[in-house]
Amino acid sequence: MKINCLGCGFKVDLAGAYDDYVGQIKCFACGAIMEIATQAGNIRAVSLVTEAPLPSAEEFLVRSLG
Repeated sequence: MKINCLGCGFKVDLAGAYDDYVGQIKCFACGAIMEIATQAGNIRAVSLVTEAPLPSAEEFLVRSLG
């Protein structure tokens, strides 16, 4: 099961362990925290708890330039 991150749109792939789950997950791409509820492998609710903080100018340059 996959959900789109509400912070950046990245498709977060949830393993089978999340088939019946209520709690928080973190986006692997941007670090946003989402609250999700799933039941029988279907998504019931998704809400954004916190967006990832914006990187500093230095962090941005390091990420951009590798």
